Amino acid sequence: MEQPIAWEESLARDLISDKAELEGPLLPILHALQERFGYVDPRAVGLIASALNVSRAEVFGTLSFYKDFKKQKPLGRTIKLCLAEACQARGANALAARFEQASGCRIDGGFSGGVEIETVYCLGNCALGPNALYDGEIFGALTDEALAALHARAARDGVAR
Repeated sequence: MEQPIAWEESLARDLISDKAELEGPLLPILHALQERFGYVDPRAVGLIASALNVSRAEVFGTLSFYKDFKKQKPLGRTIKLCLAEACQARGANALAARFEQASGCRIDGGFSGGVEIETVYCLGNCALGPNALYDGEIFGALTDEALAALHARAARDGVAR
């Protein structure tokens, strides 16, 4: 995974152009922009709409509908904690509550040490829940200690940016 870079309109136009001829190009374009820049800059909405000959509202609606798309530059690193049914059955809710209590980092809306933990619903590793995703890697069978260590790693990685 490439490190996100600062927003650059010419690069955004190239990324959009590369995917514009795909069937159903909107989601691949949004994913490409987020992967490259770490978020989908609001300035991209008009560029995408123009390239695909759709309304800005359609692009913004899609961008807003999917929780994984960020509309502003990330403030730090992100850990995605699964709270789907299988992970809940294996203690993910209790794990999240204990983590919030111990670290003071509010899940889904708080930062601690430059790290955000957001919830997702299924990482596809159900038998080994609770699970988290960080930097493209799934971490299964999380314990309090493992989640705290993952948070510490993400904080160190954020400093190294």
